[in-house]
This record gives sequence, structure tokens and C-alpha cells, in this order.
Amino acid sequence: MLQIEKFIETMKQKRVLGWLLALGTIVLTTQCGGDPEDVNSEELITTVRINFTDNQNANNTASALFQDMDGAGGNNPTITGPTLSANTTYTATVEFLDESGETAEDITAEVEEEGAEHQVFYTVAGGLNASVVYGDEDTNGNPVGLVAEVTTGDASTGTLTITLRHEPNKMGTGVPEGDITNAGGETDVEVSFDVTIQ
Repeated sequence: MLQIEKFIETMKQKRVLGWLLALGTIVLTTQCGGDPEDVNSEELITTVRINFTDNQNANNTASALFQDMDGAGGNNPTITGPTLSANTTYTATVEFLDESGETAEDITAEVEEEGAEHQVFYTVAGGLNASVVYGDEDTNGNPVGLVAEVTTGDASTGTLTITLRHEPNKMGTGVPEGDITNAGGETDVEVSFDVTIQ
């Protein structure tokens, strides 16, 4: 009698173990399956580059560069701000890259492809005499910000902060004009550049 009870108890344990293994397989399959279209999960952006080209003189160029090759929390990033000419209008183009691997991954192309889900914000502060107007738009006619027109005034210094937002509310108050206050969404990267206008 004792052996029969022991046999029944062993079978119950095996059945429970079988159910737990099946459940674990289902959970792993669900977590690993994911959405193959979701290219924004844990995207690493190591490099932000802005190229400025004078609309009246293509030889008058400047650039800003942010590089943080080991990501947040490691070594300090390298940040180089631009020197721009006074009373000049530039076309600015922004690039986002992941240069942590053997070959650079161009995040800019993904942002452009998913333009309706992204917006680059340009925040001028600290007395910088400049204004920014968007130069591109997504499929809905809303700004993306990979291209912008930057117009400088008289000589000054200050900061230009570039913020890439994922899934912002593009219809929020001021957002179409570049005001980040009511944008919401998640910040993919944010960099402040010291800018000199002379």
C-alpha cells in the first residue's frame, strides 16, 4: 500500500513539473518573440553630429559633435560646439549614430523612416541670438527635425540643446513650432552644445 501511495505522489510531482516547464516555455516564447518592427528598444546613440551650411555661401560651414562611445555611465562624452557667423541663415542637418560596434549603425535613417514617431527639438538658451525653423516633415505633414534652418543674429554665446523624442504628441501646444514643453514621449538622446556667434 505504501508503495502505491509513493508512486501516486511521484506521478503528481512529475505532472506539476511538466506544467511548470510548459508554462516557462510559453513565457519565454512570448518575451523573446517581441515585435520585429520595434527598432527603438534599447537603441544606443553614441554620436550626434550637426552640420551647418550657410545658405548664401556653401564654403561657410560649421559642425557640432557629441560622442559617448561607451554609453551613459562610463567615460565622459566629447562635446564640441560650433562657431557660427553673425546674421547668417544656415541649413542644419542632424545625424544620429551608434558607433559602439565594429561598423557604425546609422540611426538617422531609422528616425527618418519612422518620422511620424520621432521629433528633434532645438532649444536655444543662455542668451544665444538664434532662431530655428523646421525644414522637413513626416507623412502627416508634422515636423521631424532632421533638417532645420538656423538663423543667427548679432554676436552672442549660449547653448543649443538637441533632443530626440520618441512618440511625442506632435499636436501638443507649441510642439509643431519646436516647443518641447508639451511634447511628452520618451527622450532617446539629449545634448547641449555651447555655441558662439561672431
